[in-house]
Amino acid sequence: MSDIAKDGEIDSAVYKTLLESTQAIPWKIDWQTMRFAYIGPQIEGLLGWSPASWVSVEDWATRIHPEDRERVVNFCVAQSKAGTDHEADYRALTRGGDHVWIRDVMHVVRNENGEVDSLVGFMFDISERKKTEEQLIVLQNELEALSFKDGLTGVANRRRFDSILEVEWANARRNNQPLSVIMLDIDHFKQYNDHYGHLQGDACLKQVAQVLNSAATRARDLFARFGGEEFVLVLPETDEKAAAKIAERCRNLVFKEQIAHAASPAGQILTVSIGVSSITPSHQDDPFRFIEEADRRLYQAKQHGRNCIVKSS
Repeated sequence: MSDIAKDGEIDSAVYKTLLESTQAIPWKIDWQTMRFAYIGPQIEGLLGWSPASWVSVEDWATRIHPEDRERVVNFCVAQSKAGTDHEADYRALTRGGDHVWIRDVMHVVRNENGEVDSLVGFMFDISERKKTEEQLIVLQNELEALSFKDGLTGVANRRRFDSILEVEWANARRNNQPLSVIMLDIDHFKQYNDHYGHLQGDACLKQVAQVLNSAATRARDLFARFGGEEFVLVLPETDEKAAAKIAERCRNLVFKEQIAHAASPAGQILTVSIGVSSITPSHQDDPFRFIEEADRRLYQAKQHGRNCIVKSS
C-alpha cells in the first residue's frame, strides 16, 4: 500500500472519529436511492434508534412528530429538489415514545454535472433551547398581561381600556351597533383618604373595583380603572336604556357594600357618581369626544349632589 493510500486511510479514520465524538449527529443520504449512506452512532443515545435502523428517508419521516411531519417533509423535499441548503426544527420521536427537539442542518452536494448527488447534514439536540424559548414566551405573555392590569386593584388598566375601546368602536361603526360607556367616580375620595389614611384608601379602591367588576357580565364587557378613584365600563352592543340599568346596578352594588365614609359631605356611606354615554358611531364621530361626553356627564352627576346617574336628556 502506498504512503498516499495510508495517509488517506488515516485521514478518513481521524475524520470519522471527530464526527462521532461530537454532540452533533452527522448523516448522509444518497439522492438517487433516498437511502442513508451514513448516520452517526450518537443517534442511538439521543433517540434510542440504532444506526442500522435508519435505512431510508421513510425512516426519518416516520420518526418525526405527526404534528410536524407534513410541514418538515414538504419543506425539506422542496428545498432539496431546488438544490438549496436549508435547516428545519422539529420534534423527533424517540424509540420509547417521547420526543426530542431537533435542528436538522442540511447541505446539498452536487456532482460534476451540477446535479444533486447527495444530502449531508447534522442533527442537533435543541431541547433545552426550546424549553428556554417556551419559558420566555410564557414570561412574555405574563408581562403582557401585567401591562394591561392595574397594579393596585387587579382589574384592567387605562392602557387596556384604550385598546379595547379602539376595537369596539371600529366594530360598532362597521356593524352599525350601539356602544355604551359608563364612567364612575368614588364620591369625596380625597376626604376618605384624609380621614382613614392611604392604606385604607387603597383597600377601599380594591373593594370597589372588585364589586364593580361583577357588573360586567358578558365576555366582551370591560371594566377598567381609568385613573385615581375613577373607573369605566365599556359595553359593546348596548344601547342607552340597557346601559342605564347597568349603571344603576353599579350604584346599588357599591351602596350595598355599606363602606363607612364618616368624612363624606354626601352621607356616612361610600357612594359613586356615574355618567353614561351611548352612541351608534358613524365615520363622522370621534371616540375621544364620546369619552369626553361620558366624563362631562359624570361631572354633572357630581354637581347634582353625587350618588346619582346622569345620561342623555
